[in-house]
Amino acid sequence: MGSLLDYISVIGHGIAAALFGALAIWQFQRKVERTDKHIWLIIAIALTSFWALSIAVEGYFSPISRFSETLRNFGWLAFMFTLLRAGEGRDEPKTVNVIYAALSFVLIGQMLVDSLLPAFAGSPRLQGVTLYTSLVLRMIFSVGALVLVHNLYSISAPETRWGIRLPMASLAAIWTFDLNLYTITYLTQQIPVELHAMRGPMMATIAPILVLASLRNTEWNLKLSRSVAFRSLSLVAIGSYLLMMVVIATALQIIGGDYARLAQISFLFGTSIGALLLLPSGRFRAWLKVKLAKNFFQHRYDYRSEWIRFTDTIGRPGADSAPFHERVIKAIADITDSPAGLLLVPDESGQLVLQSRWNWSSIEVPARACTARTSAFFEHTSHIVEFDTLRAGQDEKCDATAIPDWMNADPHIWVAVPLVHFDRLAGLMLLARPRINRKLDWEDLDMLRVVGRQVASYLAEYRSQESLSEVQRFDEFNRRMAFIMHDIKNLVSQLSLLAGNAKRHADNPEFQADMIDTLHDSAQKMNGLLERLSQHNKANPEEPKPVKIAELIRSIIEKKRLLHSLESNEIEDLTVLADPARVEQILGHLIQNAIDASAKDQPITIDARRRDLSVAIDVSDQGTGMSNEFIRSQLFKPFSSTKQGGFGIGAYEARALAQAMNGRLEVESTQGVGSRFTLILPLAKHLSEEISADERAA
Repeated sequence: MGSLLDYISVIGHGIAAALFGALAIWQFQRKVERTDKHIWLIIAIALTSFWALSIAVEGYFSPISRFSETLRNFGWLAFMFTLLRAGEGRDEPKTVNVIYAALSFVLIGQMLVDSLLPAFAGSPRLQGVTLYTSLVLRMIFSVGALVLVHNLYSISAPETRWGIRLPMASLAAIWTFDLNLYTITYLTQQIPVELHAMRGPMMATIAPILVLASLRNTEWNLKLSRSVAFRSLSLVAIGSYLLMMVVIATALQIIGGDYARLAQISFLFGTSIGALLLLPSGRFRAWLKVKLAKNFFQHRYDYRSEWIRFTDTIGRPGADSAPFHERVIKAIADITDSPAGLLLVPDESGQLVLQSRWNWSSIEVPARACTARTSAFFEHTSHIVEFDTLRAGQDEKCDATAIPDWMNADPHIWVAVPLVHFDRLAGLMLLARPRINRKLDWEDLDMLRVVGRQVASYLAEYRSQESLSEVQRFDEFNRRMAFIMHDIKNLVSQLSLLAGNAKRHADNPEFQADMIDTLHDSAQKMNGLLERLSQHNKANPEEPKPVKIAELIRSIIEKKRLLHSLESNEIEDLTVLADPARVEQILGHLIQNAIDASAKDQPITIDARRRDLSVAIDVSDQGTGMSNEFIRSQLFKPFSSTKQGGFGIGAYEARALAQAMNGRLEVESTQGVGSRFTLILPLAKHLSEEISADERAA
């Protein structure tokens, strides 16, 4: 079995060496522009050929094989780095440089450790520790290299990603195989000779893939992603931490003597507790963020993620979210890692007053929060005040008289951000000092100006919405008042007519009884009007129900007969689907309009008849009438009336009430002849079904 695996290893690595060597020669002879990425590609392919050849000749445990594997990895790492620098993100490579440098140091450490193996040949214990350290370094490099392969592919432009798909897949296959090989060795404490033997055939299959990739017309356009860089840097940091723990624990085992086990446990326990205490610390995270942004990035902020977070904080309130103004403070404070903030907004007189606070209950804000110059200064300059600079007397742009004494005196107040919307000050944001104190730079100032203008627009929109809501409430009240005034006018007209008739019929007992009923009905209607006027009245109209229309019309005629002469020619006994109170209100409007338009001796006619599946209720008069132009353009518009002192509400409200019951209002009129208003209401459903059944039976 052993000889067969050795044979497979030698043949496989030999073929891989020949294929990669031929590929390197072909790449060298190609007539293409010699760039850094092409040069490093040739070097990486040649080093891979050298590595495969050394294993085929010397075996995979020889020092030359270990050294050549490190060189192969370094060549491919350099090729990936040149690809990155050739892309569009080459102007900001600092963070990625750190990642590649960390893996390069791992490779250097790997070579140094491998070079110590011959020196420790006489000491099995030291040789075992050295082999163990070399194995860990190889595992760390394989993990880091796979992450860089993934990152390099993910940050490439989608339209050019096809050009590096095959090379990245090949490198991922190489380092995935290596990671599995070294992980199994680490876990089993045994050498998996089968995997070592199959590395050669695996590499031989990768060579044609690289040939196919080289035939493509590749233009690699890469752009560095901040989030990817952070993840990569985090992985390198974790790997470095684990490596440090392994090396120190191994050293303690070597030099600790009888107390080696106690020293190892104490060290591992201490480092674990330190990590648990340090990593969750908000102060540590703030310090780390500042240092990373300062040293590893060209720009402090990832503007895309900041903008998404900013809009999510303000624009997506949930059921348990904070009030709007607190979300506004938090949206700006999170940008600079400020732990608290205050929002001052202008009142009706233009003076800034405290609107809201976020995580800052300890600070005392005067009722008159600012001076007379504060609003004017921030409105005209939009100057962001850094109070440390102001207190040191180094802020030449700031008007000292515009800053209240209580702001200057409180050392926790860090920055004042004006919120200006179309040259009007919508508010002033005060931010508390962050956990890690720092000075604002140009990027901070630009970011705060942009978000300050955006927040100002949110505040202006919020105030506009509040004003609109207030106007709508007034409009609703005015609309309700207009209808009520119209109904009051009708009641006043009825009572005036009743009082006039009382002079002639006061001695008639029958008239007296009818007058008492009319007065009682009028009092009930007035109480109903007062309830409708109340803002606490939330009563909804009744749902439509079957109503006997003949009974309703006769009841209305009985109530109105003391006011004017009412008569009917034909009232069919029909049932409509409606709200009786609304029907009575509509007919009351129509009858009162007819009374107002008619002379005292001219009767008003009320009829009801069936029209298809509806009921038509006619209210006819012989009054002054209306022109067609008035009917078309003004009759059903509020506040348009032909009557002296009229409100022009009755017809408008009558039509609206009819439409609410799935009905309609029709009108016919001739000037000097009279008018006829027709209320159309649907028949009750059960009656319609009976009629349809009778028609089918006939």
